[in-house]
Amino acid sequence: MATYLDFEEKLKNIQDEIESARIKGDFHAQEILEESLQKETQKIYSQMSDYQKIQIARHPDRPYAMDYIDLILDQKHEIHGDRHFHDDKAIVCFLGYIDGQKTMIIGEEKGRGTKNKLERNFGMPNPEGYRKALRAAKLAEKFDIPILMLVDTAGAYPGIGAEERGQSEAIAKNLQEFANLKVPTISIIIGEGGSGGALAIAVADRLAMMSYSVFSVISPEGCSAILWNDPSKIESAMKAMKITAQDLKHYNLIDDIVEEPLNGAHRNKQAAARAIKDYFLTALNEIKSQKDFLSKRYEKLMNYGDFKTL
Repeated sequence: MATYLDFEEKLKNIQDEIESARIKGDFHAQEILEESLQKETQKIYSQMSDYQKIQIARHPDRPYAMDYIDLILDQKHEIHGDRHFHDDKAIVCFLGYIDGQKTMIIGEEKGRGTKNKLERNFGMPNPEGYRKALRAAKLAEKFDIPILMLVDTAGAYPGIGAEERGQSEAIAKNLQEFANLKVPTISIIIGEGGSGGALAIAVADRLAMMSYSVFSVISPEGCSAILWNDPSKIESAMKAMKITAQDLKHYNLIDDIVEEPLNGAHRNKQAAARAIKDYFLTALNEIKSQKDFLSKRYEKLMNYGDFKTL
């Protein structure tokens, strides 16, 4: 059963009517309703607020890293563990082929169903997860394999054990090491990009966001709780924070927006996967065509935070 958000209620009603017409064999009514559904979808999704976009980014049916990996990666082989402490399942690393291009994919995975979500720690990595990501990245560098990173986390796990094992050091180490990798790196925010937990696998030659994703230093709920002592002021926080793909592209904090289907990746996973695959292959060819992509990467990273006084 598809899950519909509050602002999608009209779409649900029309979809129910289409299903009823199909069962009755009333193909004329079905055709009219499908046209109505298309128009209503265009209307709703072209006028979404920032708050509605974060609802889409967190949609329970939205594709996660493993969904995309299964759809775009052939002959895949999973890499486990950080070789120090544990295999953190909130981070997944796979080696395989994307349209014949050997690729290392590193992703954050939230999990499906209660048991799997607990196993994946709801997509909040521990330090060993980031160390596993770095191990996979270094393996890719050794064999000259480009890296695709899929970011989707509310943030790094803030538990006592994670802090004891060096959470901040693991994230900082990744920022340093990923900035210096000698292979092309492409990172895409596919859902939520929360704080340093996202940034740890978002330092890349190309940083892109899917059109209904968000990327921020803190969740809107956390921001509203700190600024107004009222977690319910999430919509005000969203407007102030400017964390949608469109806002971040406007301020040159990301390189590109990967356009997902109009009604969201959760309604057409195959089309969303094709968009990611096409973007990765196109961006990879552009990076490879540059004379010194490492210098370009350094220049881009050093330009973050550049501003002009008026």
